[in-house]
Amino acid sequence: MRIVHITAHLGGGVGKAHGALCAQDGPDVERHYLLLEPPRDTRYVDAIRAAGATVDVVQDAAHVQRRVAGADIVQIEWWNHPRLYECLSRFDLPASRTILWSHISGLFAPFIPAGLLTAPHRFLFTSPCSLDAPSVQALTPQDRARLGVINSGFGFEAARAPDTGARDVAYLGTVDFSKLSPDFFAVVDRAGLDRPVSIWGAVDADSEVLARAAAMERPDAVRFRGHADDPQAALRGVGLFLYLLQPHHFGTAENALIEAMSLGCVPLVFANPAECAIVDHGRTGFIESSVDAAAERLRWMVEHPAELRAIARNAVEAVSVTHSARQSADDFAALYRSLLRTEKRTLDYPALLGTTPADWFLSTQGETVATAQPGAARKGSLAHFLQCFPDDNALRDLAGERLSSARTG
Repeated sequence: MRIVHITAHLGGGVGKAHGALCAQDGPDVERHYLLLEPPRDTRYVDAIRAAGATVDVVQDAAHVQRRVAGADIVQIEWWNHPRLYECLSRFDLPASRTILWSHISGLFAPFIPAGLLTAPHRFLFTSPCSLDAPSVQALTPQDRARLGVINSGFGFEAARAPDTGARDVAYLGTVDFSKLSPDFFAVVDRAGLDRPVSIWGAVDADSEVLARAAAMERPDAVRFRGHADDPQAALRGVGLFLYLLQPHHFGTAENALIEAMSLGCVPLVFANPAECAIVDHGRTGFIESSVDAAAERLRWMVEHPAELRAIARNAVEAVSVTHSARQSADDFAALYRSLLRTEKRTLDYPALLGTTPADWFLSTQGETVATAQPGAARKGSLAHFLQCFPDDNALRDLAGERLSSARTG
């Protein structure tokens, strides 16, 4: 089975997922990856190649067309990356058997364009929480039957035995309020712990996160540790994983959360859909809905390590069963075999997504009002689209309108 993957890149969560999947593939699966931008970090590219897959950076539309035409199945790694929209809408792709695997939840902006749910042969989510999206619920039962969920977040296979006496607390992940909850620091302040909370992840020097931490009643209650090249080593000796995310984040698989649980770190999360699909309150971790409740729970967790022993063991066991690369690879192989019995067909991506960068960006926003963000071009943001298409007048006009609205609002 010749599987061609079209993806913006193989960094972060998507690269980690495919590195694990390729290592599990049987001899009947041959994967080729088409990257729409050069890789900045080749760790996962190298792992994927070492597992026997091939990886190319796309040169032009003809390059993609040739690969798609020769594929048994085309798998599109979906999120709202500007280059992915450009490829699908402008490269005139030939007929294929098409799977879209979404690496965003679609519950909040960035949304998944509604037509994409039913246009391909199969549309897959990475978390069951996405099945509750209004766009999914509005589908007919027949169309919903064409959707599926295949997990993309996996724990460490050689996980250490839980250190059931560990009381250190850590967060590891995106250190930016696009993901991290602004209430994180209020929870730490109110918990009044006798040890600092370690925060692992790269953070910009002018980040609002640093400003919020500096404004804490006890700024020394958190310690920024920087990027973790080895997450397993960073979490060694950590007993509590404080994974408090903002309610409208776009994540699904939550690799950091799953990896921490596989190491026996007991998580404390807010009651957001993606986290609630992973953590079983009171059995594999704790879910709270407010700052006060989370602060009280955190303080209790630090003070009662003995009560967390069974929960730590449960967390390790649960993710080994529910978040296994072997299971996801088997699920994909079964799906690929079933699709080989279907006919290839073309998809009218311009009709589904629009024809201009402004169309593509707006298709991610639903009825929300998006404002151009200063600073770095965060993925899928208006600034990111402008970075990719700096001469597009409609995008520039859109940015001007958003900035004007932000200033006057």
